[in-house]
Amino acid sequence: MASKISNPTVGRFVLPQQRELYLQMREDEKLVPMPALEQDELESFQYIIRDAAREDYAITVTWWQPTKGELGTTRSMWGVVKWIDQNGRRIKLANDEDWWWIPIDAIVSVQS
Repeated sequence: MASKISNPTVGRFVLPQQRELYLQMREDEKLVPMPALEQDELESFQYIIRDAAREDYAITVTWWQPTKGELGTTRSMWGVVKWIDQNGRRIKLANDEDWWWIPIDAIVSVQS
């Protein structure tokens, strides 16, 4: 019979350092490498971003953010493209709550 306890730190004495290492290990399991994208996907992302900036409508952008070397997490945000920085290769995405500079090379998905 399988144990119903999914967290081994429940029900026994654990030092704070052990708990911290366990939680860090669980977070590291969620990290993923940068997804490989085809050239036509990148071009379609750039087209949607430019069109959203020109026509002033909201899009959802998902990008990969490095955390530990070659591994990282994917983040997602919706909003309106306020600025496209060609020199810095980034876009400024803003919504009702926040704004964020997103590197163009890290974008993995764009949905309108």
